[in-house]
Amino acid sequence: MKIGVPTEIKPSENRVGMVPAGAQMLTEDGHQVFVQQGAGLGSAFTDEEYIAAGATLLPDADAVYAEADMIVKVKEPIAEEYPRIKAGQLLFTYFHFAANETLTDAMIATRAACVAYETVEVRGTLPLLIPMSEVAGRMAVQEGAKYLEKPMGGRGVLLGGVPGVEPGQVLILGGGIVGINAAKMAAGLGARVTLMDIDMDRLRYLDDVMPANVTTRYSNRLAIQEELPSADLVVGAVLVTGAKAPNLVMREDLALMKQASVIVDVAVDQGGCVETIHPTTHLDPTYEVDGVLHYAVANMPGAVPRTSTFALTNVTLPYARVLARDGLRKALSNDANLALGANVVDGAITHHGVAEAFNRELVPLNTVLA
Repeated sequence: MKIGVPTEIKPSENRVGMVPAGAQMLTEDGHQVFVQQGAGLGSAFTDEEYIAAGATLLPDADAVYAEADMIVKVKEPIAEEYPRIKAGQLLFTYFHFAANETLTDAMIATRAACVAYETVEVRGTLPLLIPMSEVAGRMAVQEGAKYLEKPMGGRGVLLGGVPGVEPGQVLILGGGIVGINAAKMAAGLGARVTLMDIDMDRLRYLDDVMPANVTTRYSNRLAIQEELPSADLVVGAVLVTGAKAPNLVMREDLALMKQASVIVDVAVDQGGCVETIHPTTHLDPTYEVDGVLHYAVANMPGAVPRTSTFALTNVTLPYARVLARDGLRKALSNDANLALGANVVDGAITHHGVAEAFNRELVPLNTVLA
């Protein structure tokens, strides 16, 4: 198979879909790997490293898309990339379709096969989402702490406090991978942390493993409203696999919060769990609503691309090798876990979360593959 790795062009996105070691493995498997010149530079991988690994460099994205049977990326295609995608081409990347109807319609029109990292499941976990959730959860507190500083527009609160001065209060909505990593970071800084979820088994686990400055609480609308007035930093960490995130903090709830407190909504790439959230970029990461600073960068791990690229490709490469070896239909037919990653195939929506988000027809994957 011919595998293409284009440069990511989403604003401030410096990750790359494949490291040189991945290109080497795929070429050793008998495939051809085509990498756009400079694609790895944002993550500190040189063109020479890809050449040494057996990849072929191509001058631009048009050439990569034209040559490749499978495109391996990090982020969803943006409008500039839509015309490059061919019918029958396999795209393996993050998509987050449920938050973007325009992207969904564009991929339907291409009649490409869109296999999304974020919906591949193994024993109830999301192995291709976990590494970036770990990075984003840790970064959420790092960024939140920064924007609580007065020069950045925040309240001027040091999350860890100092002797004789109370620490900051962090409220985390969601006890999954993002939430647990955010809680670890906030607790490590010395903040008082409240971690909320609706899964009692998860809360019992978190209560056992978290340090003493982390309190767990069952999440419901009243409980969230009771916690908001004391929070200096709110981290949105809710995930519904393949579907739009539910709004847990409404516009009117902002009036309960302290002036110049901060919200970091990691769920923004799935629509966000705060009603007033909308995506921002690393170049312009925050905005203010009703006196509350909102941070909503949809590709947070892109700010630490070297770490993020290694973390991501460690888990995506084995699946890319299977897709390259077996082809789309055989790979999805043989692996039910990988098949859950198929969101849009041959002009049809094949994932229930995407269909539900836009009230569209769901076409069973086996029907499309047949």
